[in-house]
Amino acid sequence: MPNKINIHSYIVDKKSVRAEDLRIAFNLSRVSIHKILKKLILEGKIQKDGYPPKVFYTPADDVENITQDIKVEDKIKGYIDKNYLYISPDGQILDGFDGFTVWCNKTKQEVSKTALNYYQRIKFYDKFKKDGLINGTEKLKKTFEKVGLNKLYYLDFYSIDRFGKTKLGQMLLYAKQSQNIELIKKISNIAKPTINDLIKRLNITSIGYIPPTVKREVQFMKEIEKYLNLPLNKLTITKIKKRVSIPQKTLSKLEDRIENAKKTIVVEGNNTFDNVLLIDDAVGSGSTLNETALQIKDKKICKGKIYGLAIVGSFKGFDVISEV
Repeated sequence: MPNKINIHSYIVDKKSVRAEDLRIAFNLSRVSIHKILKKLILEGKIQKDGYPPKVFYTPADDVENITQDIKVEDKIKGYIDKNYLYISPDGQILDGFDGFTVWCNKTKQEVSKTALNYYQRIKFYDKFKKDGLINGTEKLKKTFEKVGLNKLYYLDFYSIDRFGKTKLGQMLLYAKQSQNIELIKKISNIAKPTINDLIKRLNITSIGYIPPTVKREVQFMKEIEKYLNLPLNKLTITKIKKRVSIPQKTLSKLEDRIENAKKTIVVEGNNTFDNVLLIDDAVGSGSTLNETALQIKDKKICKGKIYGLAIVGSFKGFDVISEV
């Protein structure tokens, strides 16, 4: 494909160009230009930088150019399209099979073989899900002497062996670290149908959101609350400000995390609620959700059951998820 070779050479020479520059230079349609650019990205030869209307195409950095004869079954490709997300070191968001291909090229892995391995591994982890949720209740009971939650769920694992962070795991990490509203909206859109089903199935009447410790311009849980927009009674849960704010993720010992949650979380008000759902971003040790639930029980705020839900949780026990 002469145009593809020439366009790649043009991008290498110019260092950074827009699609419109290429369209004019090569007298091609916008559709043709974007098809060629997509192929060059998949081959690891160029990368896409920026957001519309300021999108530039530049030569790929530190990636060995790999041209592969990719043969992947449609069902595997479709599954990866739905479940995979790659966020590059420079902040590009690449969904589905396109992102998977870029990741394989970057890590110098054969796409066809790696796609099959990924599909088989994810299918193994999917066995732990029922109705779109992973039940972490037994892990909770094995971790704490006193358990406040009747059930604990999370939408996905934070990471899996070999392939690292899951789609939701990546989205959560970078949504919080970069305070990215676009990613928070995507997480909300993924989570909302499953949460609505859970609310209906468990007859949830009240909701509580675990407040953040560190002050940010964009607070993840506040944005999640806004985008979920659940029409339920709301518990007032407050994070007490200390002279030094200590995020849970900085504490590696379980007893320290329990103490942190016990002494900084306050559930306010004198109202009595029926079944309550507490929502947090990630279950590391599980101490924040559990201590909040214990406080609700001690104060007799809930006369029904208390359920916990996190966006992601760990696979092996309650590992400390220190990144989020």
